[in-house]
Amino acid sequence: MELFWEQLPVVLNALNSGFIQTLKLFFVTLIGALPLGLLIAFGSMSRFKPLSWLTRFIVWIIRGTPLMIQLLIVYYFPGLVLDNPIWGGGEAGRFLAASVAFIINYACYFSEIYRGGIQGVPVGQEEAGLVLGMKKSQIFFKVKLIQMVKRIVPPMSNEIITLVKDTSLSRIIAFQEIIFAGQSFMTGSRGIRGVIWPLFFTAFYYLIWNGAVTLLLGKLEKKLDYFR
Repeated sequence: MELFWEQLPVVLNALNSGFIQTLKLFFVTLIGALPLGLLIAFGSMSRFKPLSWLTRFIVWIIRGTPLMIQLLIVYYFPGLVLDNPIWGGGEAGRFLAASVAFIINYACYFSEIYRGGIQGVPVGQEEAGLVLGMKKSQIFFKVKLIQMVKRIVPPMSNEIITLVKDTSLSRIIAFQEIIFAGQSFMTGSRGIRGVIWPLFFTAFYYLIWNGAVTLLLGKLEKKLDYFR
């Protein structure tokens, strides 16, 4: 028991550092994927068929392959195949590569949610706007977009909660997020070897962060109840 209390400060310091990296990846992914997903949705709904087919083909590939493989390809492909290690070395390069892979992956998932939300708004809304003399851009931003937000909050919430846990996949490219930090105490890379209990501590970090995200998204959903 005495050994546990001696190791605890070292473990918590490592887990806190890893959790900060996890949060950085989470927020960067959301900031990049939310607007990019909307652009991809517009591309998949475009009346210009080559653009629509290309966009949907890319979405099909991204959604049909594991995120872990996408991480490996994004990080290692430029250096091993193209002989151009664009990400550089160190933690900054791993973070940048992980961010790109996560943004592209989640943008494709978000695009399908956006598309379903936009197409779910009754056609009569657009027709009514045209009768009133509104432009199509005005109809989208002042009529359809607000109603779309209400429709996409529940499925978007599920994806965001999944993102919290998916950040752990970035350890496949040795990005030092919280699971990587907890696992390091099994291998002895931080001066402590053969200890598994830090991994159980990581579950509390995920539970607390997931709980906070769930509460925030729940409040957002309640604020949009007036669209019912």
